Amino acid sequence: MAQHLAFIDIGPSGQRSEFTLLHGFTQNSRCWTPFDELLSTEAHVRLFDLPGHGGSSDVFVDLQTSAQMVAAQMNESIVCGYSMGGRVALHLALLAPAKVQGLVAIGATAGLRSENERSERRQHDEQLAAQLRQQGVSAFLDEWLAQPLFAHLKNNHRDQREINTSEGLARSLELCGTGTQQPLWDQLPQLSMPVLLLSGAEDEKFTRLAHEMAEVIGDNASVAVIAGAGHSVQLEQPEKTAIAITDWQARCGL
Repeated sequence: MAQHLAFIDIGPSGQRSEFTLLHGFTQNSRCWTPFDELLSTEAHVRLFDLPGHGGSSDVFVDLQTSAQMVAAQMNESIVCGYSMGGRVALHLALLAPAKVQGLVAIGATAGLRSENERSERRQHDEQLAAQLRQQGVSAFLDEWLAQPLFAHLKNNHRDQREINTSEGLARSLELCGTGTQQPLWDQLPQLSMPVLLLSGAEDEKFTRLAHEMAEVIGDNASVAVIAGAGHSVQLEQPEKTAIAITDWQARCGL
């Protein structure tokens, strides 16, 4: 695999705990602040720019290959992914379980179950990709961040999102959108590592999905619902999210 993903490391090296963080669509590795800084006080944290984003804007691959690329460049660690990054994290945990000590999925889904749903979503994502190429990143972000999904998000890292390219984001939608994702529901019981599924109490859709995924995964999965947060839990309630993860980490002996 000739291409590599850009990443940054924060926190002291040689710590007992290590985290790999995978961001959401239109973000990049620097869009975790201040949540990543809370984790890094007692852990080493590696933050990736996923394909089509940040320093990896010229990397155009699908979810499976994204997971392979992360696996090739990560240390054995707890993997935490948000939204699109959560879907990459699920693929990664299934692809390279020996490297994933624990899995944290924030506002993530195992995929759309029916082909009709996936087809409709692909058409929608293709329209968004065309819109991105036509109007550019800034105008697209005006509409993207105005969605009800982000109604509770104040710290949206707009300056960092502006760094992304329209072609990188468009290709990400086309290659890594939920419509292109093959559903992972049947594979979820293969996850044997501790799994934490996080959602915001104001995000009813992804809270429901978190409970559904936990039921399918089994006894090694747990759900944490963060009060006062919507979809972007780690940015809306960073302290509460970090505490939920470190408490889960302690319970699991990670």
